[in-house]
Parts: sequence; structure tokens; C-alpha cells
Amino acid sequence: MVQLVGSLRKELADSLSTCKVLVVGAGGIGCELLKNLVLTGFKNIEVIDLDTIDVSNLNRQFLFQKKHVGKSKAQVAKESALQFCPTANITAYHDSIMNPDYNVEFFRKFMLVMNALDNRAARNHVNRMCLAADIPLIESGTAGYLGQVTVIKKGMTECYECQPKPAQKTFPGCTIRNTPSEPIHCIVWAKYLFNQLFGEEDADQEVSPDTADPEAAWNPEETAARATASEKDGDIKRVSTKEWARSTGYDPIKLFNKLFKDDIMYLLTMDKLWKKRKAPIPLDWQQLENSACPQDESPGSGLKDQQILGVWGLCQLFQHSVETLRSQLQEKGEGAELVWDKDDPPAMDFVTAAANLRMHIFSMNTKSRFDVKSMAGNIIPAIATTNAVIAGLIVLEGLKILSGELESCRTIFLNKCPNLRKKLLVPCILDPPSANCYVCASKPEVTVKLNVHKTTVLSLQDRILKERFGMVAPDVQIEDGKGTILISSEEGETEANNSKFLSDFGIRNGSRLQVDDFLQDYTLLVNVLHTEELDRDVEFEVVGEAPDKAPPPQNNQEEVNSITNGNKDSAQPSTSSKAPAEDDDIMIVDSDEEEGASSSSTAAAASGTKRKHSDEETGETSTKRPRTDQSSAAAAPADNDDDDIIALD
Repeated sequence: MVQLVGSLRKELADSLSTCKVLVVGAGGIGCELLKNLVLTGFKNIEVIDLDTIDVSNLNRQFLFQKKHVGKSKAQVAKESALQFCPTANITAYHDSIMNPDYNVEFFRKFMLVMNALDNRAARNHVNRMCLAADIPLIESGTAGYLGQVTVIKKGMTECYECQPKPAQKTFPGCTIRNTPSEPIHCIVWAKYLFNQLFGEEDADQEVSPDTADPEAAWNPEETAARATASEKDGDIKRVSTKEWARSTGYDPIKLFNKLFKDDIMYLLTMDKLWKKRKAPIPLDWQQLENSACPQDESPGSGLKDQQILGVWGLCQLFQHSVETLRSQLQEKGEGAELVWDKDDPPAMDFVTAAANLRMHIFSMNTKSRFDVKSMAGNIIPAIATTNAVIAGLIVLEGLKILSGELESCRTIFLNKCPNLRKKLLVPCILDPPSANCYVCASKPEVTVKLNVHKTTVLSLQDRILKERFGMVAPDVQIEDGKGTILISSEEGETEANNSKFLSDFGIRNGSRLQVDDFLQDYTLLVNVLHTEELDRDVEFEVVGEAPDKAPPPQNNQEEVNSITNGNKDSAQPSTSSKAPAEDDDIMIVDSDEEEGASSSSTAAAASGTKRKHSDEETGETSTKRPRTDQSSAAAAPADNDDDDIIALD
């Protein structure tokens, strides 16, 4: 007779009390997961999270209360979880999992790692650390009503990076600065403006008219004389935006007239831009003030965040937010900088006002503060019950692993609506590792197309190796027979190389670079393919990747119905500037049969593929390989929440 301890077999219950597990993330899923773990019988838990508690977390992260705002998520989550089970041994780290202290030996302490993360870089890193330590990893995420859990085990299943993801979506600078055509362009511009005025200036986030726009093809000397407005209202000159703003004392009216009148008049002198577009209409503060009606100042009905303000109301919001942010800068002292945060009211007010004023100038429908926040922060409202369901599924998969039943583990999708078989939870068998994966293959190798005469060593390190391939501290050696060290992770050793071009080191078409990240215990061979034919604003391409392309349509496809989840205008998180998530970010599987459940891609209306799913911060997706073509699905685009979102590939 099987001996039980509670609802578990005694052997399994004993295993739970002795095994050590790591929970990475203490947010929406992490809180539910910690509670589930201690109530299930896990006794040795370590939890790590770099974040602190914000008031906006309290509606779904139930281990936190108002008195905890500003404190470490990991530490408070530990204290709250111990109230469920005081005998548990929980260690909390208020730190980044990417800190070198958490090396392969650290990961080897655990029998199981459970991810509850909020960004792709950290997910990539934990994936590699678990592969290097040969420790099972349970990935998870939610997006509104949608959720997903999967298991990753070296040599048995796909790793997190087996399926390629599209490169981060960005907008050409000339579109943001000269010819916005969608609300998201104006919101990106407003976020850039915040940094240019109050934060850390970035040359790639310039907001003034782009005189180098190739489409304009105009003569600056000839038309500068017509842009007389740029010589008024404070003797504005084409200097650093922050430098000029400081010289005016951050005067809201002068800022307004420069941004929404002078710069727009300057744009109008670029005649060719407006031959096939509706020209922007400049705004003048004094004229708006004189023509303002009393009703423009009175609040409308409904929730404040969902009201759409009139032009004068936006002007007042702009003025008030600039004055508040100016005061914050003064309180911080000389040389201080502010960091944009969607949960900081003055910062959010500034972006709402500036973005909407620019939308009005370019004849777009303005947005409510709620809509702007959703797009600027790339979020959708998180749903606590979705987090709870997914956290429960994580524990169930963990119990399978600890029971030695890894072969019975599944990828489980939580759908927004029942599928054709009236199921909300759909399990799929785990895919084997991809032979072409540049992370978990026996000899990881990639080919990168770039211009060796224009790509600097620093760009190779930051943009390609760290940003694109997720490395933390890469070392690069050229396979030139001499073992030339191009990049060293040791501080100061190769910094002199940073500004040099790859061609300066003899790197040419066909060169090979051996890249090692000792923290991740990861080696990658990079083949260089020289080209001078990259698109404008494209620094490099990874050969063989076409993640934006959907699978080819199948003859037996069934009609796919799209279910919108969140705002289709949703865009990038507060730390990046990307396009809205596409409608095929998340595909709902319609078969509850474990042996090859499948779904269809919205983009190509193709059947026979597993669902795509989006990274919680980037909205990036990947397409699984075809499995069966027995069934079709309803598709649900996933916009992204700021912390608890599907990021499994």
C-alpha cells in the first residue's frame, strides 16, 4: 500500500523536504510560486530578485502590502512565505541573477530551478547557466489571460534559445524625428525627449528634426532662412536639447514653443517630406491660451486615466509636469539625472502630454493616459488568477521532475478561451534540442553578416555578443593562427581596441572568431560574412534566421480566428523603443492531445505549427517547427505586461 504524507507519496514528500530549489523572480508569478512551494512541502528554497516593491504591484503580488513599498521583493516575499510555513528554510537575495557571484557552481547546488522572470536577457542567462550546470529548468510566463509553462533539460528538450527570435524592433530615426505616422512613433519620441531633457542623453535618441533624412533631399542653407521661428523665443540654436533647456531654466512655455512650433516649422521647410503626406500643423502657446475655452479646463467624465484631454488641457499637463520634473532635478543637485518610469506620475504625465501634442500636430487621434502608459510601458493589465494557475502548473511539473518522471513533463498552455475541445489547459510534448541551436548544440556556431570596415570592436562586443547573443562577459580570439585577443573580459586589457574597426585586425570575409563567456561556461564560434549591402540602420544580420517569417500555408488549414488580448497599439517597455507586438505573438493550441498538439500562425494563417509566444519585454516571437496538421486554433496576440509575461520559445 502506498504510504502518503498529505496528498504526496512519502518518498516524494521526503524528497521535497531535503531538495534545494531556486526561484528566479519574486513578482506576480514568483509570489504565487513561493506560496505554493512552502505549502506543498518544499523546505529549502532560495529566491533572487533585483526589484523593489512598487505600489502598482499590490493588485496581484499578494505577498506584499502597502507598508512594503520600496523594500526588496525577494526579502519581503521570504518573510511573507515563512508565515505560511515557519519551518521552511528560505534564503533571499536582493540582487541580479546575472551577477558573476551566481556562477555555475552556485547553480549546481540546486536540484531544480524555476524562472519567474521579466526580461529576455535574464532568461537567456539562466537558460545557459542551467545547461552548464545540467540542472532542470522550468520556464513560465503570463500575458493577461494567457499563460505557459515548459521544462528545459540539457540533452533532452529544446532550450530557451533553440528557436530564433526576431531582432529587437526599432524605428528609423528619421521616422521618429520627422515623419511620425502612428501614435507609437510619437510616444517613442516623447520618451526620448524625457531623456534628452531630464535623463541621460543618448545620441541615438535625438528629437530635433533630422536634417540628414535622405527622403527630404533638401538644401539646408537655402531653406534655413525660411525657418525664422528657430531664432525666436529664447534665441534657440541647434545645440544640445538639455543644454538649451537649462539655459531657459526649463521654462515650460519656451520648451513648448521650441518643440511644438519652432521645430515643426523647421520640418515644414523640408518640402519633399510633405508632397505625399499631410503636413504637420505647428502649435503656438499664446494662441492656444487666448483661444482656450473654460470647458477645456474642466475634467471629463469617467476615470481620470481614461479621459482624452483637449489640446489646451494637454498644454496645461505639459506645463505642470515640466515644472514638477524641474523641481525634482533641482532637489537632486547639480548634474543630476532622472530615470523615466511609467509608474512615476510626473514622468508619465510628461510623456502623455508631449506624445499627444505631437499626435495632434501630425493629425492623429490622441490617446488617454491609460493608453499611452500601456504603449510606453509595453504592458497589459496583469491578471492575478492567471499567475496563480501558472504557478500551480510550475509546481506540478516540478513534482514530476523530482519523482524521476522527466519524460512525462509537458509544455502546458493556458488559453484565454476554450479550444475546439473545450479545454483551457493544453499540454504538448516537449521538443528535442535543435541541432542548429547556437547555445545547446554540441559545437555552437553562427554566421554573422556585417561590414568589417564599419563595425567597431565595441559594437561587436555590446550590440552583437552581449545584446544579440546574450553574453555577459565575452572574450574574443581571432582564429588567425596567432591567437590574437580582440576582446578580453579583464578590465582594461583590450579597451584600446574598442574604437577600432574589425578590418583593422585583419578580420575579413570568412574570418572566424572564438568567443568564450566563462561565467556562462559557454563557447560560440562566429563566422564573419563581410557585406556592404545591409539595409539602412541595420548593423548586422545573423545568417539563416528568419523568425519574422511565418511557416508556409498548409493545404488543410482551417480558418483562424484572432482574439485580441490587450491594446494592439502596445509597444515597447520603458527601457526600449520597439514596435507594437504583432498579432501572431501568441498562438492558442486547440488540441488537448499530448502527442503533438498544434496550432496555427496568424500571420500566415498556417496550420501545423506550435503556437508562437512573446517575450514579456520585447514582444518578440519565435515559430516552433511543424508537429502535426490535425487541428487549427484561435490566435491571440499578446501585448506585454511589465513583469509576468510569456517568454518561452
